[in-house]
Amino acid sequence: MHKLKLLFISIMALLFSAHSMSNVVHKERSLYRNLLVEETGDLRCLKFDEKTRQSSQSCMYISDPKKLVFNYTKLAFSSLLLIDNPKNVLIIGLGGGTLSNMIHELYPKAHIENVEIDPSVIKVARDYFNFIETDNVTAKVQDGRIFIKRAALKSQQFDWIILDAFNGDYIPEHLLTKEFFEEIKSVLAEGGIVAANTFSSSKLYEHESATYHAVFGDFINVTANNNSNRIILAGYSNIPTEQQIAQRVKQLAPLLASYDVDIEAISQRMFFTKDGKDWPSDTKVLTDQYSPANLLNF
Repeated sequence: MHKLKLLFISIMALLFSAHSMSNVVHKERSLYRNLLVEETGDLRCLKFDEKTRQSSQSCMYISDPKKLVFNYTKLAFSSLLLIDNPKNVLIIGLGGGTLSNMIHELYPKAHIENVEIDPSVIKVARDYFNFIETDNVTAKVQDGRIFIKRAALKSQQFDWIILDAFNGDYIPEHLLTKEFFEEIKSVLAEGGIVAANTFSSSKLYEHESATYHAVFGDFINVTANNNSNRIILAGYSNIPTEQQIAQRVKQLAPLLASYDVDIEAISQRMFFTKDGKDWPSDTKVLTDQYSPANLLNF
C-alpha cells in the first residue's frame, strides 16, 4: 500500500512538473469550447478543454513547422498510395491546419476546402500555427454535415475527403452515421478516397467499422504501432497490387521525408478488410437514430 502511495505521488509530481513547464500563450472561450494554445519547449499545441490538457488537437514544432508531430497526420498520407495528384481536397475539421498546409505544399495547384464549425479555431490556426490561405486554399465556418449536404445539391465532387472533426472528446455523433457516410459518398469523385481519423481503442471501434463497411464496402485500416489511432481509407474503386504500392512508395518517399513521414513503414501498417473483418457480423450500424455516446470509452 505504501509503495502504491509513493507511486501515485511520483506520477502526480511528474504531471505537475509537465504542466508547470508549459506556457499558455493564448486562451479563450469560443462559441463551442475552451481553447488553449500551450508551448512546452519547442512544441506548440492547440487544446480544446482545460480539464483535458493532456489531449492535444494539433501540435507543431516551432523550429520546424513542416515536421509532423502526430502519428495520425502521418498515417493520413497513406491515402496517396491509392490516389495520385489530387485536385479537389475537402478537410472537415481544421485544427491547426497541419494537413491543409502539407497538402498545399505537396500539390500547390490543388483546391483545398477546409470546413470548421468554430471560427475561433480558424483564427488560432492563422495566428499560432502558420495556417496557409490562398486563392486555392480556403477555410469556411460551417458544420461539416451541412457543408456536405449543400455540396451534394451543387453536385460538387472531391477526390480526397479527410474526416478529422473532433469536439474534444470524440467525433461528433452526427458525423459518424450511415446517413452521413452516404452523403460523403455522394460527393466523392470517381477514383477518389475518403480518409477518416479515428481510434483503435474506442468501444465504438466495431460499430464504426460496421458502419463504414455498410456504406463503402471493403476498406483499409491504417494503424500506428501503438494501436492508438487508425486511419480508415474507404471509397476506393480499385485495390492496388503490392507492386503498385511499392512503386508509389518509391515515388512518395523523397517527397514526404522532410515532413518526417516514413511512407514505406506506413505501407506495412495497411490492413485490408477483404482479408478478414475484425468485428462481429451482427454489429449494429450507427445511424442518425442509433449513435450511442454511452459506448465511448478510450
